[in-house]
Amino acid sequence: MERLIAEAELFRISTVRPAGRPHVGPLPAVRSAGALHFCTGPDERKARDFLGDPHVVLTTGTWARGYDVVVEGRATRVTDDGVCASRPPAGGEVRRLLAVEVRDGHFHHGPGHAVVFSVAPHTVFRFGKGEPFSRTRWRFA
Repeated sequence: MERLIAEAELFRISTVRPAGRPHVGPLPAVRSAGALHFCTGPDERKARDFLGDPHVVLTTGTWARGYDVVVEGRATRVTDDGVCASRPPAGGEVRRLLAVEVRDGHFHHGPGHAVVFSVAPHTVFRFGKGEPFSRTRWRFA
């Protein structure tokens, strides 16, 4: 399961809007120190959603490789510059393209800045595709 998460190039993040409706969007994330980390603009929908309800679901997978992974947890804002500096802003090619400076608890790039969030898994599901189809669940304290 950890290898599948570490190799993921893109996740879908599901949040809850203030009125209770779901919101889903694509998002690069990296696994580090037992959690998934990602950044987003401070005024983006997901950042605003976390103010009211920090519960999130991150999903990734591929039909060709035969798996899906679903990570349930709570988004926590990371504000410590040292912790932010140790968490890359995105995975794969995106990380190489961004020149990021860390200060004041934000990733700064060009004219913009982004807030950093961490999601420690509460429950993780792995769905295997093909023969045999499977489902595995892990729970974390």
